[in-house]
Amino acid sequence: MNSSTSSSMLTSASASSAGAVRALSLELKGLQTTPVEGFTVTASDDNIFVWTVAIFGPPGTLYQGGYFKAVLKFPPNYPYAPPSVKFLSKVWHPNVYENGDLCISILHPPVDDPHSGELACERWNPTQNVRTILLSVISLLNEPNTSSPANVDASVMYRRWKESNGKDDEYARIVRKQVELTRVDAEKDGVVVPETLEEYCVKTTPKQNDDEVDAFDLDEDYYDYGDESGIHFPLPFRFRP
Repeated sequence: MNSSTSSSMLTSASASSAGAVRALSLELKGLQTTPVEGFTVTASDDNIFVWTVAIFGPPGTLYQGGYFKAVLKFPPNYPYAPPSVKFLSKVWHPNVYENGDLCISILHPPVDDPHSGELACERWNPTQNVRTILLSVISLLNEPNTSSPANVDASVMYRRWKESNGKDDEYARIVRKQVELTRVDAEKDGVVVPETLEEYCVKTTPKQNDDEVDAFDLDEDYYDYGDESGIHFPLPFRFRP
């Protein structure tokens, strides 16, 4: 590889990373200014590519009252490549590996893989963002994909629980126990976990400061984070049997 080619590659990589910093900074600011029901996010003080996430278990599900912590790690070419999600809290779920790694279609690279059973539209594309990722994760908690499980034992237990209309409750008992354990973390972090649908909904009135100068000189309309009312409604969760 000659010096000109190497220099060109470095320039391209640098531009890609700068674009990712810009996109992530804007998304973070949008989510902090106009929160979305179901989760909170914070970025590492010294690394915009690493975010800490707190996901609240949705009301009317086995995960109600849960406080599940996770880490989002973004690649330098985000949003053209997906981030990874790893739960720090114990999560017994068909689509979560035992080490906490999450397996969900929206985070799979948009490559042609006829053996995966996934449609191309279900995989990652650059129009996705942190908001759509985490809302998909919250939905997945209550509606697992058991056709290609990351945790086979959890998948078998879930199907037995579902098919028995809750009579075989081994899966439910494990999940509820984990929910109780997460309450300890919530207390340590000083977090009040929403329990009811009313508490789960987020109503915000974003504050506008005309004098505020964004460090990255970002366009506020780059992404859309909701309607102008500032009121976000939760996903249509299905109630457990």
